[in-house]
Amino acid sequence: MTRDSETLRVYGGFAADYAAMMDTQSDDPQLAAFIGGVRQGGHVLDLGCGPGWAAARMVKAGLTVDATDAVPEMVELASAQPGVSARLATFDDISGNDQYDGIWANFSLLHAPRADLPRHLVALRTALKSGGLFHIGMKTGKGEKRDRLGRLYTYVDAEELHGLLRDAGFSPFSSRTGRDKGMAGQVEDWITMAAHG
Repeated sequence: MTRDSETLRVYGGFAADYAAMMDTQSDDPQLAAFIGGVRQGGHVLDLGCGPGWAAARMVKAGLTVDATDAVPEMVELASAQPGVSARLATFDDISGNDQYDGIWANFSLLHAPRADLPRHLVALRTALKSGGLFHIGMKTGKGEKRDRLGRLYTYVDAEELHGLLRDAGFSPFSSRTGRDKGMAGQVEDWITMAAHG
């Protein structure tokens, strides 16, 4: 997760509300596809795990999960999920070589400053095993801005995200778009992309 203090403060203050909102995503078909695309019993990273809803489902499916978040309240909530052991970490703490069979970066890297996205993606590609599965979710649009709650967002379009992934060494193979209302109450467009390492 980001080091942006205002974004972290907002998530800390709204941790319980955010966890309740995430509970409605328990049947996310993209998460099911990610789990199905990682080798059985594989080692995965849940980057910016939030309250741990995705990590818990990965554990239940038999994966070994490293769950990380930069918000202490989120780490506490995630660690309360059955079988999940979460730790405090930012995007700058990404390390390791050929460590993971899969990386789930679902709407977490959108809080990284635009200038930092390329190096974070390179670090993630380095940490992912060759042929491993990478999932990323971002909001679509242009530039950087804060929402009405104060969270920093970096927006991308499909072409830009595809290029960022290719430049970092990933091979994108599918994408999905949608439109939803977030915690700030605004309806915004989003894109997810799957890639191999």
